[in-house]
Amino acid sequence: MSNLSLRGIVRDYGALRVIHGIDLDVSEGEFVVFVGPSGCGKSTLLRIIAGLDRPSGGDVLIDGIRVNDRSAAERGLAMVFQSYALYPHMTVRQNLAFGLENQRMARAEIDRRIADAARMLQIEHLLARKPGQLSGGQRQRVAIGRTVTREPGIFLFDEPLSNLDAELRVQMRVELSTLHKRLKATMIYVTHDQTEAMTMADRIVVLRAGRVEQAGPPLVLYNTPANRFVAGFIGSPRMNFLPAEIALDGQIAVTGLGAIALPGFAAAAGDAVTLGVRPEHFDFCDAGGLPGTVDLVEHMGGESYVYMTLGNGERITVRRPGQTGLRRGTAAKIAIVDAQAHLFRTQDGEVAVGRI
Repeated sequence: MSNLSLRGIVRDYGALRVIHGIDLDVSEGEFVVFVGPSGCGKSTLLRIIAGLDRPSGGDVLIDGIRVNDRSAAERGLAMVFQSYALYPHMTVRQNLAFGLENQRMARAEIDRRIADAARMLQIEHLLARKPGQLSGGQRQRVAIGRTVTREPGIFLFDEPLSNLDAELRVQMRVELSTLHKRLKATMIYVTHDQTEAMTMADRIVVLRAGRVEQAGPPLVLYNTPANRFVAGFIGSPRMNFLPAEIALDGQIAVTGLGAIALPGFAAAAGDAVTLGVRPEHFDFCDAGGLPGTVDLVEHMGGESYVYMTLGNGERITVRRPGQTGLRRGTAAKIAIVDAQAHLFRTQDGEVAVGRI
């Protein structure tokens, strides 16, 4: 296992800066996920770590040693790509052995590593097959197995599950998490899918436009997002946002709907804010609350998603356990459960407003 440090990493393409001075430490054995929308710089950052791209400024350190001038092969890393990158004319066994044979490793050691990886990833019965005879999930296991046989200091994953169907993605998330626990390995994983990030990561790094918006454990980001961007990106269904203003005596005036009680925020009366409420923190009420009309109800079995248009035209999602008798066109009122809400300042980049 190895640790990783990034110090002031910058990447320019001509006059365009795509990575803006990123500092980050990844501890030995940690599973860190880079997440963000397309074009945020997460894959570029991973390529810089891997040695497949050079930073325009800053340093990459592995186990405290600067590796900017080391090739990808000299860094002790192994990378799993979205496209699998398997040799189609080779068997699974030959694919697993190829990199080790190039290192002139002893045959007995190669066989041991292949056997260990195949057993761990449950691909022992596939060793004689070629990639064209495998399913997408099996190919991905082989691609992961190839990195396991190298016994790298750090595993790098660049959106490895994006080509798989929904059921296989769930299965592979479980398998990757299990692999991490077995190997106690340092893993850095890139995805645009926040569900993958939430379910696998020890720590999530949220990127936007080449900058780190927030880094921390999944539930910390979910419960205490640093700004509106993180709040909207982490969580599914996404957080609801409503324009509002701080009123007097702990009241929040929701634009076009009236005031609701929401005490305890460190903001002054008159401040323009955005009210953020997760779908599970809304509930239906008989009196008071915010009025709206039901547009659609999705019954998921153990829970229901209710999509509504409020009286001011804003659309929201309510997630409630169990089933509901609400139907399209039903008038309903919603309230915030136990004041579980967030405020984001409109005037300074939607930074979260702290509690008093």
